[in-house]
Amino acid sequence: MRAKLSKTTVASVLALLFSFNIFSIKVNASQLRVNARAAIAIDSKTKIVLFEQNAQDVIPMASTTKIMTALVAIKYGDLDKKIEISGKAAGIRGSTVGYKKGELVPLRELIYGLMLRSGNDAAIAISEGIAGSVEEFVKLMNEYAVQIGLCSTHFESPHGLDSDNHYTTAYDLALITAKARESKLFNDIVQTKDIDKDELGFTRDFHNINKILWQLPNATGVKTGFTGKAGKCLVTSVNIKNNDVVIVVLNSNERWKETKKINDYVDKNYEYKKFFAKDEVVGEYDLVNNSRKIQLAAEEDIILPVSEKNKYEAKIIKPNSNQALPIKKGDKVGSIEIYENDNKIFSKALIANNNVGKENLLKRWFKFK
Repeated sequence: MRAKLSKTTVASVLALLFSFNIFSIKVNASQLRVNARAAIAIDSKTKIVLFEQNAQDVIPMASTTKIMTALVAIKYGDLDKKIEISGKAAGIRGSTVGYKKGELVPLRELIYGLMLRSGNDAAIAISEGIAGSVEEFVKLMNEYAVQIGLCSTHFESPHGLDSDNHYTTAYDLALITAKARESKLFNDIVQTKDIDKDELGFTRDFHNINKILWQLPNATGVKTGFTGKAGKCLVTSVNIKNNDVVIVVLNSNERWKETKKINDYVDKNYEYKKFFAKDEVVGEYDLVNNSRKIQLAAEEDIILPVSEKNKYEAKIIKPNSNQALPIKKGDKVGSIEIYENDNKIFSKALIANNNVGKENLLKRWFKFK
């Protein structure tokens, strides 16, 4: 089940760092301060940082770990598979759903129990049911963290109880959550306030312990956490101007209030601007020894959060003039880069809007001869 990491994998991860638009964090002197060891807000789709405070500090994250546990479970698991609760799962300390040894529970329900009740017993059962053991499941978690471009995260458990080498950063945790938000099932789970056991054939009813869903009208998830070392933690997704924003506060005694403060800051200071529309031609480029131009177009709407306090500039990065032909409509050629106050905050490949340099049959025959 588990693929070994190789030089090829590492190279592909470096490429992912570009494609996921992960850029260095910018700090504005006028930003608000919050009562948290570390905090961040990012636009979920573009990964653009909207607010940060010590967001690169490596610290424990308690049960917000379970965001990655759920993400890996959804990626690798059979949601309808019934998993037997082991003695290890039933005997785990901390917050639990209350599963008993020998119970058979569908993976789908275990993920609900993991996220709504912060069940450590659900985390152990998920690990054993998918990977055979907690240790093997944690390997999956760490490998997947590398695959999605995380640089400062390491897992030692699927539940997040304190241990020496279990850590992340607010920035990495926001990226994990943004990745999880791509899953409809994940979103359906974390925004659920209450669910009746008969609705999905579960063994129990569930009530979500995440108070932010009641305290912040535009909140759509995600996960609480608390341990002695990590303090009170909260990861929240919010809808701001019909866009998904992820807010992380770690080691914050006032996590509900501080999350609301960051939400209000982003809502007040940012608007969403469409720089280019899908299929819009943003530039043209001449090729050597060819009379036709390549038309460069946006593959999708490019909509970014912007602040009136900052200056924005779009740059078209054109392809090499000696690029091999033919170029077909839809091929990736060149890219668009967006700069905020001369700092690159976004990059996206462009596509050809036309066909250039069709090969004739004779030339194609010699090419493959």
